Amino acid sequence: MRTSRVSKDTAKIVQVLSPPTRRQTRSSVASNALRSFAYSGSSSAKIADSTVKQAPGSDDDCSSLSSANTDDIEDLLAPPTKRRRREIDASEGPRATSKRSSTRSPSKVIVKDEKTESTSKAPKARRMPARKTTAEDGTVTVQPPSNWETMYAIVKEMREQNPTAPVDTMGCAELYWRGSSPRDRRFQTLIALMLSSQTKDTVTAVAMQRLHTELGEGGAAPVASTVVKKEDEEERKPLRDSTLNLENILAVSPERLNELIGAVGFHNNKTKYIKAAAVILRDQYNSDIPSSAEELMKLPGVGPKMAYLCMSAAWGKHEGIGVDVHVHRITNLWGWHKTKNPEETRMALESWLPKDKWHEINKLLVGLGQTVCLPVGRKCGECQLAGKGLCKSEIKGLVSKVKVESSS
Repeated sequence: MRTSRVSKDTAKIVQVLSPPTRRQTRSSVASNALRSFAYSGSSSAKIADSTVKQAPGSDDDCSSLSSANTDDIEDLLAPPTKRRRREIDASEGPRATSKRSSTRSPSKVIVKDEKTESTSKAPKARRMPARKTTAEDGTVTVQPPSNWETMYAIVKEMREQNPTAPVDTMGCAELYWRGSSPRDRRFQTLIALMLSSQTKDTVTAVAMQRLHTELGEGGAAPVASTVVKKEDEEERKPLRDSTLNLENILAVSPERLNELIGAVGFHNNKTKYIKAAAVILRDQYNSDIPSSAEELMKLPGVGPKMAYLCMSAAWGKHEGIGVDVHVHRITNLWGWHKTKNPEETRMALESWLPKDKWHEINKLLVGLGQTVCLPVGRKCGECQLAGKGLCKSEIKGLVSKVKVESSS
């Protein structure tokens, strides 16, 4: 018991004699840190030396980050936002800029160039349709679609390089008999146009071939020599190889004519139209076809398309544009206009298309519609308009696929 009492007394004495221990607070720690940076003349160097002397492998932030040649602190963290590139550029200064420029061109310049290039490729004005503008004096003019000349020239060159469409060899303007007189050639062109409605060119060509070779057999009465006028005798001498003329159409029976053209669409109605038109031509136009589109459209079964195409092919007069389903469909796909039927398309085209192109646009676009711009399954990868931002209805997937195959 005495030992324990002595030990307790000794502990009390030691506690009284030892300096009191003070608990450091945040304020005291901060004041000590500031006191270490106070200026004290020559003693500051000693303090700095004692501070720098640390054990190897120390993790002191001041010594490691200030002496190392590293990137900005932002580079050590995950990229937070899109502003990261801008903040790094501002913090790195001229040193980082010169370093990047020595290896490659700055990324900012490339981004700007790409934006400018992509914007210039497909501006909204690129596919502007034809539009009407009214002047101050009240006159109305039609502005053509944007870049129509570029598109027209590309398609024309493409068609000239590959003239393999059926319309190039079996179009209505190509189905006359080469040994016929000019009068009969005009009549044959009219018949071919009447047969071509709602019918493919290949089928029309077969029907015309039968008329040329079989019309005078078993149904066509021979033309009496007394009926032929003396002034027509010289003209009719070279017609021995051809049987398709107005006289034989008048002489053939409707049943036989319907049999010969049975492959074309709506052949029953076309038989009636051809027989009725032959009578009108004989009685009112001196056995020739009319020389104006208005008169041609008075014939049964002849519409604006046939009339204007016949005027171009038979008479060499370009009074209007022959618009069929191909011309109507393709020009609307291009965004040249928004029309509901071929007749509206014809009036829209004639309002701005130069007249020297009226005679060729039909064959140009019909051939394109038969080979590349098909009604079903368009071959946009084979069209030279692809990838230029000109065609409003371009199918992007087909274009890229064909380009990859051609490059490989």
